[in-house]
Amino acid sequence: MTLPKDAFRRFQEELAALDQQIEDRSAKKKTAKQAALSAMEKARQEFLALQARYKLTVADVVSFFPEEEGIAYLQGLIAQAQAKPRRGRKPKAAQ
Repeated sequence: MTLPKDAFRRFQEELAALDQQIEDRSAKKKTAKQAALSAMEKARQEFLALQARYKLTVADVVSFFPEEEGIAYLQGLIAQAQAKPRRGRKPKAAQ
């Protein structure tokens, strides 16, 4: 009892079409992520070029923003630097 070759070929073509759809979806996701990363990298490079050209410090950059935003930004940086490490489990007491 063998399957006709037409049915087998049709099955193979359907599988190939599904694989192609999956590849297309993942390619779209990758290109969107790459576009976002490249835009961020471009902005970073421009900022670093300006920083080098005008010899800017962090204080100069922060002072460019309104005072409240600059203070909030610095507080965020300090909070990240001083983040507490996650606590592990307490050892079980010996019985």
